[in-house]
Amino acid sequence: MQDDPVGSYPEEWVAAFAEIHERPFRAKQVFRWIHTRSVADPEKMTDVARTLREKLATWNMAMPAEIREVRRAVDDTRKVLVGFPRSGHPGTVETVLIPPMPDDDPDDESDDEPAAPVSGLRVAPRRVTQCISSQVGCAMGCVFCASGVAGLKRHLTAGEIVAQVLLGRTLLDEGEAIRNVVLMGMGEPLHNYDAVSRALRLLTHHDGLDLSTRRVTVSTSGLVPEIDRLGEEFGGEIALAISLHAPDDELRTRIMPVNKKYPLTELIPALRRYPLARRRRITIEYTLIRGVNDQPSHAKALVRLLRGLPMKVNLIPMNPIESAPWQGPERDDVLAFQDIVRNEAGCAVFIRRTRGDEIDAACGQLALRGAKPVKRSLPTIGARDGRP
Repeated sequence: MQDDPVGSYPEEWVAAFAEIHERPFRAKQVFRWIHTRSVADPEKMTDVARTLREKLATWNMAMPAEIREVRRAVDDTRKVLVGFPRSGHPGTVETVLIPPMPDDDPDDESDDEPAAPVSGLRVAPRRVTQCISSQVGCAMGCVFCASGVAGLKRHLTAGEIVAQVLLGRTLLDEGEAIRNVVLMGMGEPLHNYDAVSRALRLLTHHDGLDLSTRRVTVSTSGLVPEIDRLGEEFGGEIALAISLHAPDDELRTRIMPVNKKYPLTELIPALRRYPLARRRRITIEYTLIRGVNDQPSHAKALVRLLRGLPMKVNLIPMNPIESAPWQGPERDDVLAFQDIVRNEAGCAVFIRRTRGDEIDAACGQLALRGAKPVKRSLPTIGARDGRP
C-alpha cells in the first residue's frame, strides 16, 4: 500500500485503513482523490478528516511519477517526458496526448460519452487519446523502433503506469477529456503482464477514472501466452493491437526478433482464438519501411495471412531513427498498399498520420536521447526480394 498508493485497489485501501482504525468509506474518498482528481497529497484532500490526513502524511503518498518536460507540436500533440523520483532508479519514459483529427479512425471515438457543459451549452468534449508506456526501454529489439535502442532498463509498477494518465489529465486544455488510452508507448506491455493487468483494472475501475474497456487498447509484438491470458482474464473486453510489420516469418524475424520465439504460425491462431466481443476487431499495426515491407507483394501476402480475421489495419509510415538506416515509405507506395489491403481483405485500412515530427514523436526518441544503443546486428535485406 505505502509502496505504491496509486497502484492500490480500493479494497486494499479498506484493509490498510482497518489497521489504523479508519472507516471503509474513507478508503473510497482517498482512492477517488487520487484517481479522479490526480491528487496524492493528503493535505489537498479537503473532505478527508484532519486526523486521517495526518496519518497519511507519514505514508509517503507522493505521486510515483513527475513531469520532466513537455513538448507541444503544431497539431497540438503533446509529448511528455516522465520521471520516477520515488523508484530510486534512473530513467524516464514518454507519454503522448494526441488530439483527434477529422479523418481519424471513427472507432477511436466513443458514441456513448456524456456531453460536457461549456458556457451554458451542452458541448461534447474534445476527445484526446493518451499513449502510455509500460517499461523503461524495451527488450524486444525491433530494429525500426526507438524504444528498444538502449534495451530494457526495468518494468514500471502499476502505479507508475496509471500515474502517466493522472499526470496527462493535468495537461489537458479546457474542453478536452481523455477518452482513449493505448499502451503503445515505450516497452512491451505483455512482457510486464502483472503490473499492466493491475493498471488496466485501475484505469477502468468505476470509482476511479472509469474508462470504458472498449476505449483501452493493449499493443503487443506477439507474446502468445500472454495474449491468451489477457483474453481469458478480461473476457476479450480489452482491445488488442498487434505490432505485425511483416507478412511472413522470414522477414518478420529479421526485423522483429520476438518472431523467433513466437512465429506467425503460433501468433495468428492466438489472434483467431482471442475472445472478441460482438462487433469488435483486432487492430493490426503495420509500420511501412521504404523498400523493406511496403511493396504490393507484401500487401498481398498480408491479405493472405490475415484472411477471415475480424480486423482493421493501421498503416504507419516509419519515423526515421538514428540507430536504423531505413526511411519512411514513399507516399504513392503507402496509398497503393492501402488500396490492395482494403480491396482484397474487405476491411478498414487507415493511414496513421505522422504526428509531432518536430517534437521527436516516434516512441522513445525523447526519453532515450543520448542513450547508448544496444549492440545488435541489423538484418541484411536481400536484392532477391526487390529490396535494397
